[in-house]
Amino acid sequence: MLDGTISQTGRIWHQVHLAVLANGHSHSIPFLVCPIGKTPAILGMTWLTTEAPLIDWQQGLVTFPEQAQIASEEEANPDPMADLPSQYHEFARVFGKEEFKVLPPHREYDITIDLVPDTKLSPGPIYGMTDAESKALKQHIEEELATGKIRPSTSSAGAPVMFVKKADGSLRLVVNYRKLNDVTHKNVYPLPRQDNLMAKLRHAKMFTKLDLRWVITMSGLRRETNGRWLSEQTAFQHFMNDLFRDLINVTVVIYLDNILIFSEDPKDHPAHVREVLSQLMKNQLFCKLSKCHFHVTTVDYLGIVISPAGFSMDQKKIEAVTSWPQPRMVKQVQAFLGFVNYLRRFIPNFSSVARPLHNLTKKESPWSWTYWKNRLSRN
Repeated sequence: MLDGTISQTGRIWHQVHLAVLANGHSHSIPFLVCPIGKTPAILGMTWLTTEAPLIDWQQGLVTFPEQAQIASEEEANPDPMADLPSQYHEFARVFGKEEFKVLPPHREYDITIDLVPDTKLSPGPIYGMTDAESKALKQHIEEELATGKIRPSTSSAGAPVMFVKKADGSLRLVVNYRKLNDVTHKNVYPLPRQDNLMAKLRHAKMFTKLDLRWVITMSGLRRETNGRWLSEQTAFQHFMNDLFRDLINVTVVIYLDNILIFSEDPKDHPAHVREVLSQLMKNQLFCKLSKCHFHVTTVDYLGIVISPAGFSMDQKKIEAVTSWPQPRMVKQVQAFLGFVNYLRRFIPNFSSVARPLHNLTKKESPWSWTYWKNRLSRN
């Protein structure tokens, strides 16, 4: 089971694919067949993660809201270096796919997994997979073994894996390290506040955005902890902050794998870009060229559109807000508030405007969308 327990009702002996119709949504779902008592079926984490339904636990209702699609698909480029300005071709290795396949060197910032004393680790459960997922897992393992990024382990610990669909329909591997996270000392190095990052960009006139590949893979593990693995984003942020110590908040801001180079004078921008690319190449850090943008005056960074005129919301996010379906339960209101909270800096008197929605989520408030909608309209 997802929580690591073993099914007490009997062994899994078959897998079938069934069509499930709910609220007008039809899904083909793989089911593992085993005795589970009076319950006809259990929809697990793979289904919950993929379909992201809204669940009203009090009323026992499951609904499927219209999806607000924000990410756009990348288009394949037959010449991957065509998008790299010629003045930066000497740094082509930074954007090469073959170079990225090489295991990164060990550094002083390599991640260590510090366990709580007297911790005993045990292998996790194995999640069921479709044929397509099993094939994708086999391919992933073979590729990672070939490049040396993973290796066979004799550790007594283990973590289950699953797949979630990306925006383009391909599969992303997800590892459930919940049990390991529960027994490790956390890295307390802070991630930068996004509002502080934006403050450094107020007077910038030109930008270049770089997207790093697989930050955890590039940071590495110390040899003595290779039997255990944990995603430590903060360790990578620490590494990047030290690597670009002289440039941070001067010509570059960095949030994990998102690098933004900025210049107040466009004439200085090529030199600023070269400084960053030189450091990346020297330290064997690689970027995904299809997600990089060079010498632009307007850029989307961390969901905020930045230009010499100031900051604004991404138009796709505005459309997502204006086309959001009417909520029919508290959970849907909470989902909407969570989405717009990131945009509150662009909404004058946000707290007052959103108060009717917050009131609607209180336990003592009866559900009455019409009443609170009128209050919201007046605000």
